[in-house]
Amino acid sequence: MRLTDTAVRKAKPADKTQRLFDGGGLYLEITPAGGKRWRQKYRFAGKEKLLAHGTYPDVSLAEARERRDKARKLLANGVDPGQHRQAEKAAGAERAGNSFEVVAREWLTKRDWVPNYTAKVTAWLENDVFPYIGGRPVAELTAPEFLRVGRRIEDRGAIESAHRVLQNCGQVMRYAIATGRADRNPVADLKGALAPTPEKHHAAIVDPEGIGALLRAIDGYKGSHVTRCALQLAPLLFVRPGELRQAEWAEIDLEAAEWNIPASKMKMRQPHLVPLSRQAIAILEELQPLTSRSQYVFPGGRSSKRPMSENALTAALRRMGYEQGTMTVHGFRAMARTILDEVLHYRPDYIEHQLAHAVKDPNGRAYNRTSHLPERRKMMQAWADYLDRRRADTGKVVEFTKRVSK
Repeated sequence: MRLTDTAVRKAKPADKTQRLFDGGGLYLEITPAGGKRWRQKYRFAGKEKLLAHGTYPDVSLAEARERRDKARKLLANGVDPGQHRQAEKAAGAERAGNSFEVVAREWLTKRDWVPNYTAKVTAWLENDVFPYIGGRPVAELTAPEFLRVGRRIEDRGAIESAHRVLQNCGQVMRYAIATGRADRNPVADLKGALAPTPEKHHAAIVDPEGIGALLRAIDGYKGSHVTRCALQLAPLLFVRPGELRQAEWAEIDLEAAEWNIPASKMKMRQPHLVPLSRQAIAILEELQPLTSRSQYVFPGGRSSKRPMSENALTAALRRMGYEQGTMTVHGFRAMARTILDEVLHYRPDYIEHQLAHAVKDPNGRAYNRTSHLPERRKMMQAWADYLDRRRADTGKVVEFTKRVSK
């Protein structure tokens, strides 16, 4: 039964807190001291939550119902009304409503990033975006407005940051579309509008302490278990990112400790053989019960019929706080190449062949997939053991100093 103005006005306190329900989760809470407070119960992501709508008579029954209906509309669009209200408060009253700043701050609450990276993105938005377009209704923003935001950053020489900030703006706009507050993403129209970022080599961590810290961060990754396993295998196998994410169970022979990658998946269009260390096999055996029903070792999050997305591992590194200029997924190849050569002292041709680079023997003939396979097996196991020592970080590590014989 719905409340009436008369019932609300005449409601008296009792020894215990009373609740008079109106519908749609809205109720009037009457305290023993006589206070009358509007509350709304709702469920979001499987959890029951509570929203405060002010006190009576400051907020009338009609106003409470309006606030309830606004919250229900947000829920219908997949938005938590409580988080939306917090975003409005953070943005300030002058920017309330569905402004870009409100939506962006709400989007930030849903990012599962490490604190340092969350703070960095928040600072970018607060310093370079909100002062210019933060108060604009998100549905009314245009591509030229976003371009001016990017140009201001570009003009001070921070070209990479300009691209990153616009990327974040595009993510906010996609969130606005998903939650029913915008119809399109104008940032998508700006492809090629900014100066290209300077070409860089794939960033890689090659110092022993940094390698150990990275491996421990991967082991502690809080996201998808499948993604964590892929990250754990990336340094052990040091194949190209596309080769790793498209790995199929049919290509892997755990008994023989081999991964045979067909030529169609290789950059050089030559089949490639990756010897599997004991550590790599252990990870694959742990993963097999979870994904063996799929064709792919690392199936996509949305469909097991497709491999993991191209950006999944990069996004995971960023969530752990490793920026593009510090470490990339491709950087695991540079890490292995450097340490195998400079620390473990393996022959360069062994390393290059395991990297699936074009290598020729002294007579000018190309090595085939099984060339120096026994030596490469030993090298891959030594590399895995080295990574274990760096991960453990039990003090000064005595590295191999004897060069492998030629």
